[in-house]
Amino acid sequence: MTEVAVVILNYNGRNFLQQFLPSVIAFSGNAKIIVADNFSADDSIRILEDNFSEHIEILRLDKNYGFCGGYNRALQKVDAEFYVLLNSDVEVTQGWIEPLIALFKSNKNIVAAQPKIKSFHNKNKFEYAGAAGGFIDSLGYPFCRGRIFDHIEEDHGQYNDTCQVFWATGACLFIRASVYREMGGLDEDFFAHMEEIDLCWRLNRAGYHVYYCGESTVYHVGGGTLSKSNPRKTELNFRNGLSLLLKHLPASVIWWKIPVRLILDWMAAFLFLLRGSPADAWAIIRAHLTFHLRITKDFAKRREIERITPNYSATTIYPRVLPVQFYLLKRDETSKLKGFNNPR
Repeated sequence: MTEVAVVILNYNGRNFLQQFLPSVIAFSGNAKIIVADNFSADDSIRILEDNFSEHIEILRLDKNYGFCGGYNRALQKVDAEFYVLLNSDVEVTQGWIEPLIALFKSNKNIVAAQPKIKSFHNKNKFEYAGAAGGFIDSLGYPFCRGRIFDHIEEDHGQYNDTCQVFWATGACLFIRASVYREMGGLDEDFFAHMEEIDLCWRLNRAGYHVYYCGESTVYHVGGGTLSKSNPRKTELNFRNGLSLLLKHLPASVIWWKIPVRLILDWMAAFLFLLRGSPADAWAIIRAHLTFHLRITKDFAKRREIERITPNYSATTIYPRVLPVQFYLLKRDETSKLKGFNNPR
């Protein structure tokens, strides 16, 4: 069995592969590097075969299964102790793997982790998708140390620590292969976006720990699948956010928290209209329609999660409402959030 397998899911990403795969090959030591092609329509396969075939393994999927489905199918074919789910638009650095594997070996209860995620285009700042480790508030709004909503901090070494977090980014997710299989992998109905938060919530419920490791740094372009302003991404984020709550919130609070989230979503749609983004407003309406259409399926998943992971862990959930802290109280960094127990 290979100890570490770095698995890059590719879909029409020839340019990213040409730009970033050399750094992965150069700095990944003895790790096996696998590119799983999600039925690309461009010439990604030719680029891989002509330029990188000596250093990587290529897995070809028979159609585009989305981010979640693509990884689930690819990882079924990978025999390793640790998986690294790495986006194709990530530049890695010297020594990026070793600190995280050492972290896993220091505590068997640590089953998922991420490095520091910084912006490829602005390397003194954190990057939206993960920054210095992910958290979630009482209504299911995700945020990171280093990034709250669209406000992103500069890196001054304030998050050079190693600490427990609630979720680790899907852009560079280290996870024990046995636990990935135990949890059933990523929820394919999420397709893309917030799927890593759902997986990490299941891990938390099962009593496992998710960590951030500031000793490792990678640089992420971001928007490689869908840009941040894409209405499709807006729809997925709002739809998946509601599914996330339905799958995981305790029965004692679900009856009022989901209606509150729906109301806040409608307010967000109204703000999109005021800002001249009707496509994003309509995306939220579509998200709600889809959420209601698949509510029976989500309830079935909730029952299965309760059967497999009956414990509800709230130790790393921020107990307040993030939009209130950010928009009304103007607290735009995690160090300023009232009631946030900074792991430092």
